[in-house]
Amino acid sequence: MEQVDRNLVNALQYRAKDEGFAAFGIAPGRLAPSASERLQQWLKDGLHGDMLWMESRADERANPDILWPEVKSVIMLGMSYAPPQDPMVLADQDTRARISVYAQGRDYHDVVKGALKRLAGWLAHEAGAGVKVFVDTAPVMEKALAQSAGLGWQGKHSNVVSREHGSWLFLGAIYTTAELSPALPAGDTCGTCSACLDICPTNAFPAPYRLDARRCISYLTIEHKGPIDPELRPLMGNHIYGCDDCLAVCPWNKFAETAAAHKAFLPRAELVAPQIADLLTLNDAAFRKLFSGSPIKRIGRDRFIRNVLIAAGNGHDAGLVSQIETLLRDPAPVVRGAAIWALGRLSPEALARRRMEYLPAERDPSVRAEWDAAT
Repeated sequence: MEQVDRNLVNALQYRAKDEGFAAFGIAPGRLAPSASERLQQWLKDGLHGDMLWMESRADERANPDILWPEVKSVIMLGMSYAPPQDPMVLADQDTRARISVYAQGRDYHDVVKGALKRLAGWLAHEAGAGVKVFVDTAPVMEKALAQSAGLGWQGKHSNVVSREHGSWLFLGAIYTTAELSPALPAGDTCGTCSACLDICPTNAFPAPYRLDARRCISYLTIEHKGPIDPELRPLMGNHIYGCDDCLAVCPWNKFAETAAAHKAFLPRAELVAPQIADLLTLNDAAFRKLFSGSPIKRIGRDRFIRNVLIAAGNGHDAGLVSQIETLLRDPAPVVRGAAIWALGRLSPEALARRRMEYLPAERDPSVRAEWDAAT
């Protein structure tokens, strides 16, 4: 039986590599109680912000056998998206927008899920086992399972760090009724390094291994739907979708080979360093066209332009003033509010003129609050 199990796992690992997975491991169908305890405390402290869905299915998230009682093993897989250039090179180019590396290529949900389904289908056929696949869209603790399966450990930035692939792994899981021999869990080798904590622009880490999503630029630019806290806006720099800072400075990235990255995640040239001025012109149709096949499309044009306006306000390009003034008339309140803030940063004189023109007719409370704060 053990030999059959080993042969099956070897064949599965070979096929996983053929599908583009750079990391492979097997975890038991149940996580250690400590994983649930950490999750519950994180939720209790409100560090998840507006991500309320994490509360409603917390038990299923912490225990694979609650989500699916028949599960015996979890096959954890990772696809590398190691970038060809250092994401930090745009940090001081305030006319350019910074888009997280993971969003510069094809939507990883589609790529990883397709490969998982093919791999799970093969396993179901060969072993007669039940299977379910998950990619970041179900109550699954992928990071804890990845550590349990030996893919890497959860670093101080709370993301998975791999000895071979650094901080650049997309994770996917196959839950199965097959009983497969688990790997040894990965040990934490962050040591005394605090590079990922020190680099965070918004101080989103109250302690090592503990993320306050409410201050995280990735959360603010992707998950958060309303106006962004004015205190945090100046700290966001030119980040408009996600943030790679804590990942990019991880010393383990020196072992990550760009050649290992899945070709679907190669960056599209127009998304590597787009001009803020160009992005401010996007209407809904142009936004959808530019980000077709990208995860950015899911946040919608209005939230995206909100982010771009904050980046504009953090720069020094006075040439953007007329574009920003145009967005004071945008149909979306979240855009109008961000435009007020950005205009006030670049041209208080222009803001004062436009205030007299637009404030009397403004009916949205959040936008009126922006006008009040800008005076």
